[in-house]
Amino acid sequence: MNIDVGARLKTIRKMHGLSQRELAKRAGVTNGTISLIEQNRVSPSVSSLRKVLSGLPMSLGDFFTTDFSATPKVFFDQDELTELGDGEVQLRLVAGQRRERSMSIMHEVYAPGADTGEDMLAHDGEEGGVVVQGQIEVTVGGSKRVLGPGEAYYFDSTLPHRFRNPGDEECVIISANAPPSF
Repeated sequence: MNIDVGARLKTIRKMHGLSQRELAKRAGVTNGTISLIEQNRVSPSVSSLRKVLSGLPMSLGDFFTTDFSATPKVFFDQDELTELGDGEVQLRLVAGQRRERSMSIMHEVYAPGADTGEDMLAHDGEEGGVVVQGQIEVTVGGSKRVLGPGEAYYFDSTLPHRFRNPGDEECVIISANAPPSF
């Protein structure tokens, strides 16, 4: 099967909202190089293409296998959520395979006594969630509170934070963070 590398690069560049000049700057190549590739006037070597893709960032595998004709998936069965947790804490990401997510939506389940660890978490963005079942102790900066069903949290994720289930039943949370941290 022949792949139109130029058309594919142009589609991906536009999906990321980049001009040829911006992609070239990010990748450390000339904008003429990007233009020539997109016009199929040159066929880039694997290393050249890898360098160009570093400006997106995207792997060679993703470049050649992403299906742009497919309609993005809208609905997900329970077994299609991507598991990111460790057993004691189940973190199941909605639409984990979707490229270009602008947020992460999680179905979180904390076993009794489970927590995110002694080390406080911190990352760019904001996050919020609603407790559906059980209790969760949320520590954000110097503040700490135990939340129950129907109660919620929302905070700047750059603040050190931690989640712990102090109860003796599972805690279930539906949460979101943006930009996606997973």
